[in-house]
Amino acid sequence: MKPDTNLDKCVACSTCVVQCPVAEATSKFLGPRMLGPASQRFRLLNAGEDDSLSYCANCKNCDISCPHGVEVSNINMLARAEYCREHRPSFRDWILAHGELESKLVRYLPSFLANVGQANPLAKLILGQIGISPKADLPKFAPKQFPAMFKAYKQPENLTKKVVFFPGCFVKAYAPEKGMDFVKLMNRAGYYVESPETFSCCGTPLYTNGFEEDARKSAEANLTEMAKWRAEGIPVMSLCPSCQLMFKELPVYFPELAERFGSTDIGDCMQFVIECIGRGELDPEKAADKSPLSVIYHAPCHLRAQGIGLPGFDILRMLPGVKAVNADAGCCGISGSYGFKKEKYDIAMAVGSKLFETIKDSGIELVSTECGTCSVQITHGTGKRVLHPLSILRQRLEGAE
Repeated sequence: MKPDTNLDKCVACSTCVVQCPVAEATSKFLGPRMLGPASQRFRLLNAGEDDSLSYCANCKNCDISCPHGVEVSNINMLARAEYCREHRPSFRDWILAHGELESKLVRYLPSFLANVGQANPLAKLILGQIGISPKADLPKFAPKQFPAMFKAYKQPENLTKKVVFFPGCFVKAYAPEKGMDFVKLMNRAGYYVESPETFSCCGTPLYTNGFEEDARKSAEANLTEMAKWRAEGIPVMSLCPSCQLMFKELPVYFPELAERFGSTDIGDCMQFVIECIGRGELDPEKAADKSPLSVIYHAPCHLRAQGIGLPGFDILRMLPGVKAVNADAGCCGISGSYGFKKEKYDIAMAVGSKLFETIKDSGIELVSTECGTCSVQITHGTGKRVLHPLSILRQRLEGAE
């Protein structure tokens, strides 16, 4: 076990257990303390692995709540990686882990065929046979993916400042409009946007599903590309909290890459937008649309785990006419691909039930969150429309729908 997880600082206070949404939802999971620090001592004695390990959702609520800074979830993720070196992950897990590869293949098909293909009863029956819940709503492929949209978009030629955008798998394949909202907003603030197609998956779905070596290759490719821009002093950032968190945790999973490249951090787009507002490059008060709008905001677990506040929520509250309410109702339950798995679907829905009820009871029709899979889960659990805070900001500034 790598020392940066602070294993020996665990005093068995069980705060993490109280804050673990999975432990509350099912008895199949022994809880973060038992599967993390306690079990690790037995792992060091080669005492074998507990089947309960696979039920850790990696939501990070144990890390957020630990008073001694023990990285409980990372202890679990490192143990899972070690287990998967000896026990090959399932075909189901391979499919859920390699979404980026699948999105590249889908580019050669009309998106509606892929989406109908995964939604019809026969496809759901097949998915159920391999372990993907037929009750889950998988994200739909966009008709035109982000790389194609970005390449076709003509940015103003008179921009002297520059930023680099890391789209991540979700924006690339399922929500390219979010990425284009960022590009257009940065252009408005005076920045030319670069988004190299060499960027790969951040590695979160690969690592959490047991494909450690694939995650390492992605990390190395991304850090190599990022190093070029850092050398020029140009910031690299992402819209996705899970991508951001993965980059911050690369020193735990792949310390040799951190040693080789130095800092592995990637910036948060919403923090950068707040900086733009502070410099006067963007002004929410000059929004073209100031009509009344109520929004209920969900803070993704992987955003809260970074300890950078809630910049997206802060921006929503800056917009004239917008009434933004923080749902403050815990995890949505999806945890990347966790909630799509057949044996975990009901657990994920139970975890997200408080959030779903809070949103429904609010009477507010529009939900906002930064996480792509959180948005899929929230729509699945509530039927409500979900937008990224940055998309709402751009629409209000430009008066666009």
